[in-house]
Amino acid sequence: MALPRRPTGPSPTPEDMKEESLCQAFSDALLCKIEDIDNEDGENPQLCSDYVKDIYQYLKQLEVLHPINPHFLDGRDINGRMRAILVDWLVQVHSKFRLLQETLYMCVAIMDRFLQVQPVSRKKLQLVGITALLLASKYEEMFSPNIKDFVYITDNAYTSSQIREMETLILKELKFELGRPLPLHFLRRASKAGENLKQQYYTGYTENEVLEVMQHMAKNVMKVNENLTKFIAIKNKYASSKLLKISTIPQLNSKAIQELASPLMGRS
Repeated sequence: MALPRRPTGPSPTPEDMKEESLCQAFSDALLCKIEDIDNEDGENPQLCSDYVKDIYQYLKQLEVLHPINPHFLDGRDINGRMRAILVDWLVQVHSKFRLLQETLYMCVAIMDRFLQVQPVSRKKLQLVGITALLLASKYEEMFSPNIKDFVYITDNAYTSSQIREMETLILKELKFELGRPLPLHFLRRASKAGENLKQQYYTGYTENEVLEVMQHMAKNVMKVNENLTKFIAIKNKYASSKLLKISTIPQLNSKAIQELASPLMGRS
């Protein structure tokens, strides 16, 4: 007599698989006694070592509450190339004004969040960008540049009044909610963790989950290295000695980068 078949449940969902993977990572962390990267920060109140894990959990939740659709420019008067030109210019303006790194990241976040909810004409795209930089400066900097500086940097394409009006419109559309976490916040945490197992434990992401992002980053690096793009403000910025000339290191031309980029560049 044959034994009855063991009942089978529904196939695991991607969320179930992710949870299982993370649970395994946490189990591995406990077994391997993963280093507590916040252990020596107790005497520095700015690092909030007692709350830092809860803070990053909250930031992840906050990121979901203010999503940016990857196709938010579809069907709009503005396309991805126009946005790229603007961001490239904003990087140069940011460097000229010597603003904080957070200010640039926040500027782009404000601009993208606004563009996905408010149709903007091509003539006003630069106005949105420079106003987003003004707002980010007010939020992040101890001393924000004067609005006249922003008028000057646009070669007087817009007046102070126009920038003020756009500032009001952006704030209303975003409901004054400017606290969306930035990639820089998570990057610093991941960099502090360092190694693979520690990164998975502290970021909550497996290597497979970040692979697609890594491929896109590698593709952009390759396009810059092979002169396949005109947008080189980032490369020039990070070629300075102040930023350790990180965009000139030989590792950016390595085989690993080429292999990561190849699926997105039509190369085998």
